Amino acid sequence: MRNPLRSEAEAFRFVVIALAFFVAVVLAKLLAGTWVALAVVIAGLLTIAYLLRSPEEPKPPPTAPDHVGAENELRILVVANETVSGETLREVIAQRSEGYDEEVLVVCPALNSPLRHWVSDEDGARAAAQERLDRSLGLLRAAGVNARGEIGDADPLQAIEDSLRTFGADEIIVSTHPEGRSHWLERGVVASARERFAVPLTHVIVDLEAERETVE
Repeated sequence: MRNPLRSEAEAFRFVVIALAFFVAVVLAKLLAGTWVALAVVIAGLLTIAYLLRSPEEPKPPPTAPDHVGAENELRILVVANETVSGETLREVIAQRSEGYDEEVLVVCPALNSPLRHWVSDEDGARAAAQERLDRSLGLLRAAGVNARGEIGDADPLQAIEDSLRTFGADEIIVSTHPEGRSHWLERGVVASARERFAVPLTHVIVDLEAERETVE
């Protein structure tokens, strides 16, 4: 049986469908009587049962883009949202780049609430993500790292897949908040990425609160 609550977006979609179903039943009873309402209930239950019994989408095969370059060249794909400006992440990127002619692509998914995503109101999320990304890129470049960035899909797995189509990464770095404060860890993003992509992946935990306390 398919789980309709696998993600926040799907849970929100399920609630909207259930609410619409309830409203349809009430209206059918008020406007057309009990028998029509009963028919609506049966049709709705059959539809929900079909959706729940539909098979899971097959997992795409792991993708490992070809990288053509010299031995001392290294391409690193970094995926991070709120933690993109964290000092810990910058230190890991600098360590990985040391001794290489590196090219770093930092992708910042533009996370948004399900409601704003449904109504295509993503400007605020993209603007916030771009601000964090620009700040991170500035610090990386100041540290001598050859880095560029872009705003990615709200789904971090989709953002990785989109980037790998055009950027032949030798390794992936995924940055998250610590466990208990990370939606990505709750959703199993890191584990899923390791299964889905045949590219070495490093998980970096960035505790922004601890970094702020250290600065203060």
